[in-house]
Amino acid sequence: MNKRQFLGAAAAAGALPLAGRAASLPALPDGPALLSVTGNIAGTNRGPFDPVLDQMMHKHGVSFRKAYVFDDAALRALPARTINPTLEYDGKPHTLRGPLLVDVLTRAGARLDNKTVLVLRAVDGYNVELPLAQARARRFILATHVDGKPMPLGGLGPLWAVYDADRVPEAAAQPLAQRFAACPWALYHIEVKAQA
Repeated sequence: MNKRQFLGAAAAAGALPLAGRAASLPALPDGPALLSVTGNIAGTNRGPFDPVLDQMMHKHGVSFRKAYVFDDAALRALPARTINPTLEYDGKPHTLRGPLLVDVLTRAGARLDNKTVLVLRAVDGYNVELPLAQARARRFILATHVDGKPMPLGGLGPLWAVYDADRVPEAAAQPLAQRFAACPWALYHIEVKAQA
């Protein structure tokens, strides 16, 4: 059996147990999922982690029973914000646009409180733990556009969790190369963790 036949068979076999649950899940987005939100969430629009089909997540040690996924249209449906930080890559200000991170989490039904921690994970495996309080205070966005253009995979996109470091005094006081350590580009997964 070749790889395509195997993956097709695995997808079909994996869909059978979910057939009865399909009516209870909201419809998946029409486009490819760009972001999966897991952890302490009430909303769900996809089934559990699949170690065969969720290969990148498997390699990054991600597992979940439920998730809420967003495609480009779902993210564009949320109110967009614009920020203009100076970026470390060229030392110049750039216009970034996208929904507030908190709005995305709210849409996914995340259970948020002052002790919530977000694990932001990029496609290269880079991940950071970001306290929700910091994400709110710094008004993090999920940037989908830079300088008016969609951010491509292979660049900073298609999603970048980022804030306007120039407008946050304690961040602006840091060297430019240190301002964005909590800002993974090529973001694809957010785990919402409840802290005791």
